[in-house]
Amino acid sequence: MGQGERYYRTELAIIGSGLAGFAASVFALARGIASAQVGNTGAVAYTTGYLDLLGSCRGLWLDDPWQGLELLRESEPRHPLSRIGRTAIQAAFDQFSGALTEMGVGYTAPAERNHLALTPAGTVKPTLSVPQTMLPGIEARKAGVRTLIIDILGLQGFSAKEFVANIRSSWPQLSTAKLSFPDMESGGQVFPEVMARALEVSSHRERFAERIKAALGDARLVGMPAIMGIHHPDRVHAELQRLVGVPLFEIPTMPPAVPGIRLREMFEQGFPAKGLTLVPQQKVKRLVLEAGRATLYLQDSFGEVMIESKAAILASGRFLSGGLTAERGGVREALLDIPVTQPESRADWYRQDYFDPLGHPVNRSGVEVDSSFRPLGPDGEPVNHRLFAAGILLAHHDWVRQRCGAGVAIASAHKAVEAVADMLKEQ
Repeated sequence: MGQGERYYRTELAIIGSGLAGFAASVFALARGIASAQVGNTGAVAYTTGYLDLLGSCRGLWLDDPWQGLELLRESEPRHPLSRIGRTAIQAAFDQFSGALTEMGVGYTAPAERNHLALTPAGTVKPTLSVPQTMLPGIEARKAGVRTLIIDILGLQGFSAKEFVANIRSSWPQLSTAKLSFPDMESGGQVFPEVMARALEVSSHRERFAERIKAALGDARLVGMPAIMGIHHPDRVHAELQRLVGVPLFEIPTMPPAVPGIRLREMFEQGFPAKGLTLVPQQKVKRLVLEAGRATLYLQDSFGEVMIESKAAILASGRFLSGGLTAERGGVREALLDIPVTQPESRADWYRQDYFDPLGHPVNRSGVEVDSSFRPLGPDGEPVNHRLFAAGILLAHHDWVRQRCGAGVAIASAHKAVEAVADMLKEQ
């Protein structure tokens, strides 16, 4: 700190509060790099909580994402994941999932195979690492265990009947029940986040567990919307299981969903205690890159905030997070106007068929980077040797269709932080 409370000096500034930004903070803290992170709420609250590495390649679902990466390198050598070795990707996932578990939200360790994770609609999707609260449901579907799926009176965004109707062909031993949540029995709309916070109180857990037990019948397992607490969900999960007497598991609801809110609040509360300077809910207005520093300018309700750093990682996301903007003349990078790889004209953004298996070209728009993940300018050279980029801002991937959003975010953040560490060491 210097020049008063509105001025911060650090080694690394991370711009963005999505998964890539938080992953970069995890990796920077692990390396002992003094860091500051800035960003709006980001898209974390809109995630299911699943960490996809690579779920689809060449239009095929992948059981083995690591083998899929080899196929990806052959067919899409410019894809961000194709430019990072398997060992580095595996290390990044191991470190990130381990950090989540250590900070209070348990995750499965990345393995050799993708899980077929459950979605709110009763379909499945391939993903590499999942919250521990959701793992029993994945295993139960595979084994065909007789299971009760419950939903909550007044809850929108999840229907037990819809879930069962869509998944019954692969999991026939299912039944449903609709329960009222304690103190929310009026039939009016109820919200997952409110119920999740209520279940952190023991009296609410006890009352809700009694209602689950009354509907249990001969089911050996119970699946429910993801509402098992915001903080320390594994503890809430274990206590509910003890009270009900059978294993329980969570199913994501439509976003914004509790699993994403858990991650956001865990990061925002846990990072400052680990030494990170966190400036949440703020957008960087200006970034000035000079010979010896990168300076971020922000504006909050108290006035201007400045952060001076030796390096910066741009992890501002794409359209939803505001890292890219779609304008009449094309797609622009919002902060520095870095060149964006994109279709030649707006007429080429979308294919004729909305469900075209090839996807839409605009969804591969993004920033080009060099081997150290430095963004490239119009001349093909790095914009600045102090500036790095990570996450879905990068070009040449369709993260929704390829089921690789977390993979790109985590692996590229790891690579960018590694490059920052090398730069700082040289200096």
